[in-house]
Amino acid sequence: MIPDFLRISLEGWSKMTEQNELARCTAVLLAAGKGTRLGGDLPKQYRDIAGIPLAARSLEALASSEIISDIVMVIPEGDEEYIREHIFPVVPEAARKVRAFANGGAERYHSVANGLEAISWPCSYVFIHDGARPFIDHASLERLYEAVRECGAAVAGMPSKDTVKMAGEDGYVASTPDRSHVWIIQTPQVFEKNLITEAYREMLQKLPELQAQGIHITDDAMVAEQMKKTSIRLVEASYRNIKITTPEDIAVAEAFLR
Repeated sequence: MIPDFLRISLEGWSKMTEQNELARCTAVLLAAGKGTRLGGDLPKQYRDIAGIPLAARSLEALASSEIISDIVMVIPEGDEEYIREHIFPVVPEAARKVRAFANGGAERYHSVANGLEAISWPCSYVFIHDGARPFIDHASLERLYEAVRECGAAVAGMPSKDTVKMAGEDGYVASTPDRSHVWIIQTPQVFEKNLITEAYREMLQKLPELQAQGIHITDDAMVAEQMKKTSIRLVEASYRNIKITTPEDIAVAEAFLR
């Protein structure tokens, strides 16, 4: 017979283990862009930022966090060998968390959907992150993790420092929203795994209908909003969490690293 004190300890351990398993997080790292605005022949995710490829920096930023258990890399079709030869050796510890690859699609939402479908292991939460954002920090990941555990959906962002104008079709200002309510949205965008996977499946089925209504999907939160009527928690990240898009962005990124 197991003594009561030991039985209680075992039950507590079982509950703690179950909670840890339920908190397993997978990151979907989007690194399939062409980077046409950046110029050059090399896709931007393979361009060096202070001597290290952008994709390697973004991979390391996620993998170095204890919150992220596994990573799916979404890459251009046929680039897996390039990743293994040129990216993984730069960040070998981070590479160990990459459990799957998925092919990029014609649009960002196709790439995300492919990444979600590549998750074949038990997972509670998914962090969807742009591979062109190498400066996401651990504190932001922790805040997102706490938020998604509370409400099921959370996105990184920052309050807008600039006044935003809504443009009319005639090129004139249509309205000026209250800046105190305007946020600039970033990534990661984090969701319960089943919620966002189902939302993406529904969105792809309804895509022609959405496009006919003039609805253009621009981020993951929008998919959850449109398909599941999900309330999304805004989580303050950092103004350093920039997206590398233009040559000027590379200069800013390298200045951050000095």
